[in-house]
Amino acid sequence: MYIPAETGVNEDSCSSKLHTVFGEPRNFDPSFRGPIHNRACTDVLCCVIFVIVILGYIALGTVAWIHGDTRKVVYPTDSHGQFCGQQGTPNTNKAILFYFNILQCANPAVLINLQCPTTQLCVSKCPDRFATYLDMQYNYRYNNSYWEYYRQFCKPGFDNPRKSVAHVLRDEDCPSMIVPSRPFLQRCFPDFITRNGTLTVANKTDFKDGLGKTRSVIDLRKAANGITSLLDAKEVGMKIFEDYASSWYWILLGLVITMVVSLAFILLLRFTAGVLLWLIIFGVIAVVGYGIWHCYWEFSTLRGKPHSDGDVTISDIGFQTDFRVYLQLSQTWLILMISLSVIEAVIIVILIFLRRRVRIAIALLKEGSRAIGYIMSTLFYPIITFVLLAICIAYWAVIAVFLASSGDAVYKVMSTQDKCMYANLTCDPEKFSQTNVTMVCPGSQCTFAFYGGESLYHHYIFVLQLCNLLVFLWLVNFTIALGQCTLAGAFASYYWALRKPQDIPSCPLFSSFSRAVRYHTGSLAFGSLILAFVQMFRIVLEYLDHKLKGAHNAFARFLICCLKCCFWCLEHFIKFMNRNAYIMMAIYGKSFCTSAKDAFFLLMRNVVRVAVLDKVTDFLLFLGKVLISGSVGVLAFFFFTRKITVIQEEVPSLNYYWVPLLTVIFGSYLIAHGFFNVYAMCVDTLFLCFLVDLEVNNGSADRPFYMSRTLRHILNKNTNKRRKDKR
Repeated sequence: MYIPAETGVNEDSCSSKLHTVFGEPRNFDPSFRGPIHNRACTDVLCCVIFVIVILGYIALGTVAWIHGDTRKVVYPTDSHGQFCGQQGTPNTNKAILFYFNILQCANPAVLINLQCPTTQLCVSKCPDRFATYLDMQYNYRYNNSYWEYYRQFCKPGFDNPRKSVAHVLRDEDCPSMIVPSRPFLQRCFPDFITRNGTLTVANKTDFKDGLGKTRSVIDLRKAANGITSLLDAKEVGMKIFEDYASSWYWILLGLVITMVVSLAFILLLRFTAGVLLWLIIFGVIAVVGYGIWHCYWEFSTLRGKPHSDGDVTISDIGFQTDFRVYLQLSQTWLILMISLSVIEAVIIVILIFLRRRVRIAIALLKEGSRAIGYIMSTLFYPIITFVLLAICIAYWAVIAVFLASSGDAVYKVMSTQDKCMYANLTCDPEKFSQTNVTMVCPGSQCTFAFYGGESLYHHYIFVLQLCNLLVFLWLVNFTIALGQCTLAGAFASYYWALRKPQDIPSCPLFSSFSRAVRYHTGSLAFGSLILAFVQMFRIVLEYLDHKLKGAHNAFARFLICCLKCCFWCLEHFIKFMNRNAYIMMAIYGKSFCTSAKDAFFLLMRNVVRVAVLDKVTDFLLFLGKVLISGSVGVLAFFFFTRKITVIQEEVPSLNYYWVPLLTVIFGSYLIAHGFFNVYAMCVDTLFLCFLVDLEVNNGSADRPFYMSRTLRHILNKNTNKRRKDKR
């Protein structure tokens, strides 16, 4: 094994120690001449289990579809389990839910997700005035219009305005009061307005509750705690939606530009990899340096202005939806300047200490450019992965919704008495009048509570949701693993072609995909399942950590934090090992465990090279992603802020210019990541093939090296000399 001289490591001592621990290097077949085509199916048992799980997943989706009802998610439900606004029902024109006594709803989560302990009714519109049933009865004597307005908030069929107030409230025929409200999430909530720092509803600070008491508007605010912020969130959401509606084609144009630039970048790497990569490095340094200068200029300008907001801090103004507010603060530019300075220093230090390793990484990237140049179809394989992932995500979301909406209407006894022995017991609304519940607990009703059931299926809804999540993670990881194994097989076909491109097989990507599906479905499923279990456990830990945030048990929080850290490391280690195991599997066609073992020992015997080259190449590719997404982001910033005078009139009117800007930047990074991920897979595959090549071949006529001359010169320039010295 050769370790580059510039690492400063004594090769003989290091090699002997690594070989003692991880085995001698020549543990591969010396007659190996490329990816094995005559293969056998691997991990058949896991393949059978995987197919059975997929069939079970389809069955779960069918059962959830039969029992579920998406109307329960779309439409609100009244006290009798009827949907508000559903077509073909008496509530067709009554799409809004009205609460008889919103003061009993102390938590907005109860209003939105569960059932509030008060009668709920579907109405066509929310009340627009303060009124009580007592006032209505008094005014009804002189004007019938008072009753005509009030009755629309009473139970359907009730038409007796002369009924005593006590009996009306006992039977819950009508609400004791109504307050001015507006619809939100298809529910009537009080219309709060702050005037001169005072909370009001219809310009009033107090109201009558219909029970002889005068209540403050603050009581309504407490009952609907958080509703105002939800309304603000809705308003912001509508503005964001408007921004997307008016700028979607410009966002799409920015993403198309990113795709063209990324593709052109990959093609340029084919011919000018060295020059282009150094331009990337110095380009990123220059861009970050300009950012530091610009932040300093803005900071000093704001500091120098008299009576400016330079002394105001971010904590003073809190959260603001308009990001331009933060740009008026000197503290914002100071934080950005310090952050960019740290990034610039880290990049420069890495380049100083790893300048020789950068040359080696560039050689690998050059070889990767040639491989991609001969197999251009690999650049478009991420589209297949994206489509498969979209199908997995959509199927998981649909099943989750149908499971959440499964069940029949469950009715429970609701009583106005605190000590009613039948309170919260399940009841049948059709037979409720025949029971003695109303005699024991006067005023009690059989009211809709929630959707559920008493069957075995309904008892295990939560378990089925967990199974849905686990299978979803398994399928997502399998899709990614299939892409990695397919790309690895295609690039391995390139490396092991002695004469390039004459010996490269035709359609290497399709051939690799066929081999992966036909022979290694079980192995890919095995590796994906291991990773899915670890990710599932991490999700459980996140849930427990969320539940323990308010707890005072410091040891439990510390233990959860340690477990989260350990499983985070474990997940990334498994991802790294799986990736290299799939590469070995694509080359040799062995089972997952055997491939993982071979990859592990091969990497450990070359641990110095792995530590240096893997991270340096990842760093260079990351700089490429940042440069492309950052350049498109800067262009989008100048466009959406109307700083490009030539096309200033074409810029759409926006509420928040950062909405399309962030979308373009994030989307550009994902697109660049998709292209460069193929590049990274190519480099990793070529690197492992190079290590295998060193251990299998010796450069003689009978066993020649398959690596290119440039790669052999940079990565293995002293191998032959050292071997002669050992002889």
